[in-house]
Amino acid sequence: MTQELHIVGGGMAGSEAAWQAAHMGVNVVLHEMRPKVETFAHQTGNLGEMVCSNSFRSDDDEQNAVGLLHWEMRAAEGLIMATADQHRLPAGGALAVDREPFAETVTARLKALPNLQVSYEEITELPDQGQWIFATGPLTSATLGAAIQRETGTERLAFFDAIAPIIYADSIDMSKAWMQSRYDKGDTEEERTAYLNCPMDKDQYDAFIDALLAAEKAEFHEGETAGYFDGCLPIEVMAERGRETLRHGPMKPVGLTNPHQPDVKAHAVVQLRRDNALGTLFNIVGFQTKMKYGAQTDVFRMIPGLENASFARLGGIHRNTFLNSPTLLDQEMRLKSRPNIRFAGQVTGVEGYVESAAMGLLAGRLAAAEMLGMALPPVPQDSAMGALIHHITGGADAKTFQPMNVNFGLFRPLDGVKGGRRGRKDRYKAYTDRAKLAWQDWLGNFS
Repeated sequence: MTQELHIVGGGMAGSEAAWQAAHMGVNVVLHEMRPKVETFAHQTGNLGEMVCSNSFRSDDDEQNAVGLLHWEMRAAEGLIMATADQHRLPAGGALAVDREPFAETVTARLKALPNLQVSYEEITELPDQGQWIFATGPLTSATLGAAIQRETGTERLAFFDAIAPIIYADSIDMSKAWMQSRYDKGDTEEERTAYLNCPMDKDQYDAFIDALLAAEKAEFHEGETAGYFDGCLPIEVMAERGRETLRHGPMKPVGLTNPHQPDVKAHAVVQLRRDNALGTLFNIVGFQTKMKYGAQTDVFRMIPGLENASFARLGGIHRNTFLNSPTLLDQEMRLKSRPNIRFAGQVTGVEGYVESAAMGLLAGRLAAAEMLGMALPPVPQDSAMGALIHHITGGADAKTFQPMNVNFGLFRPLDGVKGGRRGRKDRYKAYTDRAKLAWQDWLGNFS
């Protein structure tokens, strides 16, 4: 076939979309503006670069909706999950990756495909002709964002994603810190010691909160407002909601025993997760921040064990652009006003690496199927993929639409399954069993 599928954006969603479509036999042109046009958060021109965390979150496909999404992507022979598995790091029950070789592998595998071309330039308009997928993510360029705004007739919706800092391992004081996953979770000793823990007593915690609240924060640009996604709140915003908020969030002290003081229960614990395979870098878990750089070093060095911390990267803040998808997209992720254009990834109103890649997987397959003349049934709503796409393309309330992680609250209820907390384990297992069958059945249409 001579018709090409154009995909704009080489992040998680665009890379996965390109991989899926190319493997269905469609000729693909993947447009990526980096490194010619840089962004605040990206460091390289690699495809699939991870900019916030190095974690794909839970890998439990029986009790966690994110883990189920992992399973579905693996079943669809997805590039992102295969590469994540290849560069996996110990992270307890989570799937964390060595981010640099991960992106290098994604780039190499896409460029090795004979029917895929990577074009490095900025796309600034919505084309009238051809088949397109826009997967430009939270850092959609201002020019393209303006073009999308003109087409949709609505003001862009935006919140701010905050990036957690990364610390050099050899600058951490291990006479105060220790390695342990909460509740010793993991099948191997490496998994059970995947996190580095820094304990605080009550006085240290109170002083830390005071400093956090008083620290100088980054200013917003004119016309921007700080509407945060609850799954990625800056720590200072959490602290503003109450002095105990962090103790019940990323600094909760449960499931941990300090070997330096085994009889002393910490008032709060800061956790760090290994950020590369060498174990030379650690990111502070849940510590996204909009503090200015000088304030960050001062405040974070108050954490026991990090008094002499050396930072490989400080935290940051960037605008995250997304569509009001329930009003703009059809059930196949096509722009209703221009059906030759699909959107995928975070710009559609999903949140997280996994969810973004999953929407890219669907967009790539749906676009390729349309180009090849394949008639497909709708993505099954009982699968994790289907629950998520149903939410963003019509299941959510358009008036209050906000970015969403995949979760079991998006799944249709099951008859005969006990509700409430006590029935949760059986209910989640029933959800995942039903989802796997539905997803495998849908994938059978591509055989």
